[in-house]
Amino acid sequence: MARPTILVVGAGFAGVECVRRLERELSAAEAEILLVTPFSYQLYLPLLPQVAAGVLTPQSVALSLRRSRRHRTRIIPGGAIGVDTAAKVCVLRKITGEIVAQRYDRLVLAPGSITRTFDIPGLLEHARGMKTLAEAAYVRDHVIAQLDLADASQDEAERTSRLQFVVVGGGYAGTETAACLQRLTHHAVRRYPRLDPRQIKWHLVDIAPKLMPELGDRLGSVALDILRKRGIEVSLGVSVAEAGPEKVTLTDGRVLPSRTLIWTAGVAASPLVGTLDAETVRGRLVVTPEMTVPGADGVFALGDAAAVPDLAKGDGAVCPPTAQHALRQGRKVAGNVIASLRGQQLRRYAHKDLGLVVDLGGKDAVSKPLGIELRGLPAQAVARGYHWSALRTNVAKIRVMTNWMLNAVAGDDFVRTGFQAQKAGTLRDFEYSDTYLTPEQIREHTASLRARS
Repeated sequence: MARPTILVVGAGFAGVECVRRLERELSAAEAEILLVTPFSYQLYLPLLPQVAAGVLTPQSVALSLRRSRRHRTRIIPGGAIGVDTAAKVCVLRKITGEIVAQRYDRLVLAPGSITRTFDIPGLLEHARGMKTLAEAAYVRDHVIAQLDLADASQDEAERTSRLQFVVVGGGYAGTETAACLQRLTHHAVRRYPRLDPRQIKWHLVDIAPKLMPELGDRLGSVALDILRKRGIEVSLGVSVAEAGPEKVTLTDGRVLPSRTLIWTAGVAASPLVGTLDAETVRGRLVVTPEMTVPGADGVFALGDAAAVPDLAKGDGAVCPPTAQHALRQGRKVAGNVIASLRGQQLRRYAHKDLGLVVDLGGKDAVSKPLGIELRGLPAQAVARGYHWSALRTNVAKIRVMTNWMLNAVAGDDFVRTGFQAQKAGTLRDFEYSDTYLTPEQIREHTASLRARS
């Protein structure tokens, strides 16, 4: 009898944690495990702002999937672009562009999320994100390039636009990105004697009335004060009305001369969700507390792409798209997949939030572990300690700790590494959100698979 096939889509926190438990608890004879991901690494997303600022090297936050001693999962380099739950087939596009149809017995959907965008003129053409390793490396090169070009320019208007930077999104990603990159340019300007430090301006913009409301009013105000004391202009209740190559127009009528727009205004579930004939809530798949997809035999969904009921909060709440939930959901789904193969009862997911940490670079941070409000060095110790302990491999831990120590002792470097190409890298270039199939195209691929069978 052929082994059942477990197909896991996505190598984020949820997908990798699921695969690790499957490898530990299933024998090779019980099931074949397949993992679909464009890259053979797990990205530690919370540390991307530090990669953009040059505090950490890109390799430090890219955790190899092949270092595990138990590694026996077959990694398919590519992405899922459609699912036919009736035929139990997932359509994959490999990194070569080849499209294949892969049968499964159990499907674990953990495709994560993409940057949430809106119908704002010029946004997709001129904004840059902070969602992938390539984007973080590109943004660093771009910011340093603006300093280089401004230093070389004789045109005052050009200098002004190159030395103003706009970050949209007052959540953790946007706040940490603005804080870390402002610190980079603040230190870099000492190496540019022709530039006036007062010309370098950072703007943090968010439509919400408060900065990082999840932290509570007190810590949110502390973070706001830290940013403003550094010279970052924070505008709340405001968003972008139009984005251009040399200016950003805000909804309050202000026009900011700027050639750098970094967009971190939230996330949306992977477009893969839309290829399933399944119910969604705010774009995320509706799932049971056991993280099964109703009406789809053998399909589980978790992480950013699923509206997993938050049993700890109740009242219809769903789990927020955070790393700590994704990790624990991954382990629970693996247990439920194993239980379904062995004819055992599935278990519900329940987890109480452990708190939040925000690293603002240097000695600045705000943290709320287990409801305890911290700021300054104690908060920084908690934030970095949490991230360091969450890294999955000892190699990654050594690299990150070494980078932190080297940066603390030697300071920042201001070198462009060459990731910036002649063509401007924007949201449209990095996230491949337009590569998914329609239901009709998916049925065509499954029909051809049936014909070959």
